[in-house]
Amino acid sequence: MPKPTPTRYRTTNWSTYNASLRQRGSFSVWFDPDMVWHAEKSGKRGRPETFSDAAIQTCLTLKVLFGLPLRQTVGLVESLIRMAGLDWPVPDFSTLCRRQARLAVQIPYRAPGQPLNLLIDSTGIKFRGDGERLARKHGASRRRQWRKVHLAMDAGTEDVRAVEFTSSRQGDSPLLPELLSQIPPDEPIDTVTADGAYDTRRCHGAIIERGADAIIPIRRKGRAWKADCPAAVARNEILRATRHLGRALWKKWARYHVRSRVEARMNCLKRFGERIMSQDPERQTAEIHIRIAIMNTFSALGRAEIEAVA
Repeated sequence: MPKPTPTRYRTTNWSTYNASLRQRGSFSVWFDPDMVWHAEKSGKRGRPETFSDAAIQTCLTLKVLFGLPLRQTVGLVESLIRMAGLDWPVPDFSTLCRRQARLAVQIPYRAPGQPLNLLIDSTGIKFRGDGERLARKHGASRRRQWRKVHLAMDAGTEDVRAVEFTSSRQGDSPLLPELLSQIPPDEPIDTVTADGAYDTRRCHGAIIERGADAIIPIRRKGRAWKADCPAAVARNEILRATRHLGRALWKKWARYHVRSRVEARMNCLKRFGERIMSQDPERQTAEIHIRIAIMNTFSALGRAEIEAVA
């Protein structure tokens, strides 16, 4: 039997998308001369901060975007301020390093105007140890250490709406309620799509509490749960549909394969570097949040619109 012909796709907004790709490298997107650069007085004891959180985030954004060390980041910001004709002071590398540990990164996102369709997944990212090529060729010379990034992405806007950063030993399913709690309570959620690792009572219960439908495949050899709560009833309906249609047809019917978009988002996250530059958890968390803020800004500038070719 011949294999089915794979579906072909084409981009319908090449001119607009091409312009947005060029705009990603524009300094005018990442450096705003009208921002509040100096910190406001807090009224607390001690020496007040010189630079606002927006100024620190701007510097660290340029650092992550161009893959620069802290001292080179200071030089880049100095040149930008000079070219803009401003007389702002520039934070030194030690100030950036210290403030990064307690920076509350502002992650921009767009309101979809309709209930959210969340796609959830996790990935590992390395912060210590040899690279993959050296490890394959010479063997790992020392222990390699990883962290896990858990994301919840809106399928409509492709903006990351929730993120958790944990140790590599943390499982996937316990973090789903934490991700959903980052979505404002007054913002409706239509569906939550995740892989079989999230097929647990706690995950289904958290999804039901938000009034959403779970699109989670049943684990292999999964059995029906005791129908003692709405989450168990909804999960048993998925099991019944899977047994009736088959796993492959159920995934197609439920549009489960849309989850591949969040996997592509994980790839974008690692395009900024397979390794995190920071070594302590607080600075690593800020670095991951800055990466996500950059990714959401990329999406806001424009993204490809793709349609199937008959």
